[in-house]
Amino acid sequence: MSKRALILSEEDAHVSPKQSKKHWSLGLLESMKDPDLIYKKTERVVIIRDKYPKAKIHYLMLPKDNITSIYKLGKEHLPLLEEFGELFQSIQAEYKRHILNAGFHAAPSMLRLHMHIISKDMVSPCLKTKVHWNSFTTSFFKPYNDVLEELKENGFIKKIQNDVHKSLMATPLKCNQCNYIPKNMPQLKDHLLSHTSTII
Repeated sequence: MSKRALILSEEDAHVSPKQSKKHWSLGLLESMKDPDLIYKKTERVVIIRDKYPKAKIHYLMLPKDNITSIYKLGKEHLPLLEEFGELFQSIQAEYKRHILNAGFHAAPSMLRLHMHIISKDMVSPCLKTKVHWNSFTTSFFKPYNDVLEELKENGFIKKIQNDVHKSLMATPLKCNQCNYIPKNMPQLKDHLLSHTSTII
């Protein structure tokens, strides 16, 4: 995914009816119907395999209801979000030898609410850029529990400011498992392999 695609928010992704069937921002809607991608589903939720995983384990959890992003959530969606948490716990139980993180991007690029479930190893050929890395290892990645508590307390999720967004994407590279500071992505990817035996 390009840098532009990653940072484009749902408000920026206006599409006409003619474009809507093909526009990349609607790709998750098709993925939700693909039996090869579906991992689990309930009456309200579909869990799919990420087509471009950024770690050894990478799933997306989506509602069947048409909710475009976390910024469209209200207190009426608390039962749905609580189900997200229960399903995440069930997945974590299946992968006992892995450390999994669950959370949402602060400026999602795809037009359907989706929670990432991603393993801490961050080992994948699809992890290619600094933007990819920072989108999961900085506060741009909003942990599930934080989103749930914010929704309970405020009834909505506060949007990230553009300057904060840009600053997070520009954050210097740093290993998410130790204090190692690489010079570039190839160095970081090589280094991450040294942690693999300790987290799987």
